[in-house]
Formats: sequence, structure tokens, C-alpha cells
Amino acid sequence: MAKLYVVGFGPGGKEDMTFRAAQAIEAAQVVMGYTTYINMLKDIFPDKNYMSTPMKQEAQRCRMALLEAQKGRDVAMVSSGDSGIYGMAGIILQMAQAMDADVEIQVIPGVTAASAAAAILGAPLMHDFAVISLSDLMTPLDKIMKRVECAAQGDFVICLYNPKSKKRTEYIAMAAQIVAGIQGPDIPAGIVRNAGRPDESHEITTAGQLKDAQIDMFSIVILGNSQTYVKDGKMITPRGYTLDEGIVPDKKD
Repeated sequence: MAKLYVVGFGPGGKEDMTFRAAQAIEAAQVVMGYTTYINMLKDIFPDKNYMSTPMKQEAQRCRMALLEAQKGRDVAMVSSGDSGIYGMAGIILQMAQAMDADVEIQVIPGVTAASAAAAILGAPLMHDFAVISLSDLMTPLDKIMKRVECAAQGDFVICLYNPKSKKRTEYIAMAAQIVAGIQGPDIPAGIVRNAGRPDESHEITTAGQLKDAQIDMFSIVILGNSQTYVKDGKMITPRGYTLDEGIVPDKKD
């Protein structure tokens, strides 16, 4: 039976790709994915046989992958980040059930954007957090903003995926306003652009200033909770450790 690997290859660079992800791509006879993601992989795996479809053709892409696997070819369906977090794992499994496809499917996890961005900012996700996508292609906007509101009321750190696009220019400001209204405008907010890619950049600001920040569709925004603070350029959310127990006394004492 052919295998269909649903692979999360991380932020984009080879250094952030897991061994399992790399092995699955190497083992596949066909590598399939969204055109932008395929272009990221061609430099790392130049000799593979690639197939791609543009954005908004996810169902077609999954059907193609399953049909290739049913022909007896091992296929890697790739997503950036983690394949099971806003990736292709769910729709592949649903499509396989709908097609009654006789294919072995393996979901290969990867480094998701939340953890990649958090590592660049410092340690903002050290306590409970919520991940919310601001894309309303699949979810109504009022439900998205309700989730933001509930997460802020619950004092969660909030990681926002898909914060802005050419059409969705105001959603991040709306979300920031909700959080600022509940937690206060001075709550720290971190922005990471192109995490793990050559043109990576980041900045730390506040919820009240997010509306004026440089944010695009390749950005991740992390809003702190009531305990999050910024020091020495690092955004930190304490987990509650007692620091005195871990501090080594000065020899002079």
C-alpha cells in the first residue's frame, strides 16, 4: 500500500525542519503542496518530483494527492509550520474518508508558527495561551472576535495567525482594541515577520500601538496576558517559578 505523508516542514528553513519531515519528503516519489510552499522546498530538495496548486484549491490538491497514492506512489503533502495546525492534515483525512481511499496516511508534525515566533521574541508562551486565526475565509468574523474576547477575558496569552492581508486590513486593529479594552493598552505585543526565513524581522510593542505597526500576511502577532512583561528586549510570560530557589549565592556572601 502506498503512503501519503502529510508533512509540516516548519517555518521554511532547513534548520527548523524535523528529521521526520525531511525523511518523509525524501521518501516520497511525489511532493505536493501550495505553490509558495513548493517553491520554498525546491532549493532544499532539488531532485524531487513536484506538483502544486494555488491558494483556495486545497480540496483539489488533496484529491490529486490521494489519486497519486492510489496509483501506488508514495506522496508527501506539505504545509509550512505544523500540518495539523491550520495545515492539510484535517482535509486530507476528511477527503480520504469521502473517497473511501485505500491509502496509508501518516501525519508528520512540524514546528508551528506560534513556537517559531515565540522563540524569536523570548518566552511569551510559557503559560496558557490561545491560537486564533484572523482569516474569515472559513470562520465568520463575529465568531473570530468573540474568541479573541473570550481569550482575553480568560487572561490567555493570544497568538494571532493570518493577522492581515490586502483585503483584511482592519481585523488586527479590531482584535487589538478588544484585548486592550480588557487587559489595558500597555499589554505587551510582539510581531514576528517571516519567522525562520531569510528576511525575518521582529519588534515588541503594545496592544494599544498595534494598529500602527507594520504587519502583513507573513506576520505572527503575540499578545501577552496580565503577567507578561518586557525586559532586555525579551517578551516573557512568567509561569510562576520561585526564582530564589534557583539563584546561586555570590561567593562573597
